[in-house]
Amino acid sequence: YMGVAQICTQMNLTAENHSIPLSDGNQIPLLGFGTYGDPRTTPKGTARECVKLAIDVGYRHFDGALVYFNEREVGQAIREKIADGTVRREDIFYCGKLWNTFHPPQLVRPALERTLKNLKLDYVDLYIVELPMAFKPGRDFYPTDENGKYIYHPTDLCATWEALEACKDAGLVKSLGVSNFNRRQLELLLNKPGLKHKPVSNQVECHPYFTQPKLLEFCRQHDIVVVGYCPIGSSRDSSWVNLKSPPLLEDELLVKIARKY
Repeated sequence: YMGVAQICTQMNLTAENHSIPLSDGNQIPLLGFGTYGDPRTTPKGTARECVKLAIDVGYRHFDGALVYFNEREVGQAIREKIADGTVRREDIFYCGKLWNTFHPPQLVRPALERTLKNLKLDYVDLYIVELPMAFKPGRDFYPTDENGKYIYHPTDLCATWEALEACKDAGLVKSLGVSNFNRRQLELLLNKPGLKHKPVSNQVECHPYFTQPKLLEFCRQHDIVVVGYCPIGSSRDSSWVNLKSPPLLEDELLVKIARKY
């Protein structure tokens, strides 16, 4: 945290100018706006209005995914704020994600092109492997067997990564990263023979309830920026969140510490 504070001081960061360097020479804004909303319960148009408002208040980093089923709305919001002169395309940092059913190398570029088509943008700033495992390829994003169990697919992360490197070389994406990768999976990529573009970031759950110190230190040693999702414990999805823990902003101890400092 001290390092971030020093960087902020040195760069005189504001809401609209709060980026730090990535290892490939690009920049990533410190504050990101997540665009996930349960597609079963989120009213149509919500993502569009939220992203437009977020841009108005100063957010420039938007985290999305094909599997969120709202990239068209997010892209529309970004393009509308470009059209009205609020921002330029180069001011916006969009992170997209390669879903589990697109790990085979021949499916990687079509998946990215699908995201670009949804957004109606020429490139994304960061494209990441959403999970280090693969599901059975096909039309169903969540393939299951007759017992309701996910159908997994053999995956070669190095082959998937090479296909992503080709996308970067083609200008479809500026930076490449991963998500939910542990040390072993990161080392698999970092030690890959013929590696052209190393992962610049690893997006993982990271907040005061789940601090991941060993993973953070490993990423720091290898110049990989850690992007923390749910950093204030905002998700209340009972399938993976312990609902006995309150959202961070409602935790009495953390509120007490926040008020003190």
